[in-house]
Amino acid sequence: MNIEFLGGAREIGRSAILVDGSLLLDYGMATGNPPSFPVGDPDPDAVVVSHGHLDHVGAIPSLLSGDARPPIHWTPPTRDLTRVLAEDTLKLHGGSYDCPFTHTEVKRMSQVSETHGYGETFTAAGYEVTFYDAGHIPGSAHVLVDDGETRLLYTGDFHTEDTQLLSGTTARPEADIVLTESTYSDVDHDPRQQVEDSFAESVRTTVWEGGTVIVPAFAIGRTQEMLMVCEAHDIDCYVDGMGQKVTEIARQYPEFVRDANALGRAKSNARFVTGRDGQRRRIAEKNTVVVTTSGMLSGGPAMTYVPEIRANPTNKIAFTGYQVEGTPGRELLDSGRAEIDGRVMPVSAQVEAYDFSAHADRDGLFDFLDAYRDAEVLVNHGDRCEAFAEELRSEGFDASAPELGECVTAE
Repeated sequence: MNIEFLGGAREIGRSAILVDGSLLLDYGMATGNPPSFPVGDPDPDAVVVSHGHLDHVGAIPSLLSGDARPPIHWTPPTRDLTRVLAEDTLKLHGGSYDCPFTHTEVKRMSQVSETHGYGETFTAAGYEVTFYDAGHIPGSAHVLVDDGETRLLYTGDFHTEDTQLLSGTTARPEADIVLTESTYSDVDHDPRQQVEDSFAESVRTTVWEGGTVIVPAFAIGRTQEMLMVCEAHDIDCYVDGMGQKVTEIARQYPEFVRDANALGRAKSNARFVTGRDGQRRRIAEKNTVVVTTSGMLSGGPAMTYVPEIRANPTNKIAFTGYQVEGTPGRELLDSGRAEIDGRVMPVSAQVEAYDFSAHADRDGLFDFLDAYRDAEVLVNHGDRCEAFAEELRSEGFDASAPELGECVTAE
């Protein structure tokens, strides 16, 4: 089995793995100005997608240009989320050199789409493929690829702990090769309940003192998690941005979340913001909680809320995920000011960060990989892939971190 790394090797973003030149696993993009896409020009017989995040699906429609019509296999939530992201990408970059596809290619996705549930084996490009729940976002999957002689497990992104939204992965299918993500290979997450309780106490205190809390959250997975945390802790909130649409998608597929009834209660507890900036400015004065995109303050309704609440030290901005270097969110955490909509603004409001990560941490990665001590482990999707592979080798694993463009032959 030949495994070629077209993206995601020794980096986070643009994940793309080509198996034997015929089966493509994910086809993402790395956000930036301009965005970057996988290397090479694959012409696969079939595509299998692990989950609906931009770094794994952002370039999928471009595979359907010209005469190419490879079938795309995914779970139903992943299919729907990919479409939402593709339409958003077109809105941001359509008509510019940054966008590798058009509305035509996005429409074609529905023509070649084939959906599958967890544990359901199907054939793609001649391989037997099975999805397993990865516990990362609704519909996320580990992908097991079997050619009759070799079994490759592509972990995709995964989480080993239960959250309000999802159960952690418990799947450990037999495999000869494991291609693992390593995003948080040097991080130990605090216990989830402790993070939730700290967040809830902080938010309640701010509201009680008369302040407004803005909760920047990624639209897919994180927004739904934060709505459920708010409901579980009896915190009233608003929800704004793309996370509204994603919440509706998650509600359509109850079998892909941990507790569909709890998600329903969370949706009922949150007030959906349907107006424009005028309504947002009024809400910002309401002594309330607003869960909104974007998670790193790089766009979305947060561009309206943050300027409105920034000057009052009673108010609060509560980040819920990692802030990438160079983003306004990271700038705000580090310096107390941020460039919002082209203007550098000092922020007097309190700024806090909470680790609601949907990835396995160091212990979670080792816990998962412990089942694969006899397998070959290939490390990708991380900022320190080589270092983690070396740490795995010191623990007795047969591990390596392939480079971008490298082709690994495995048996």
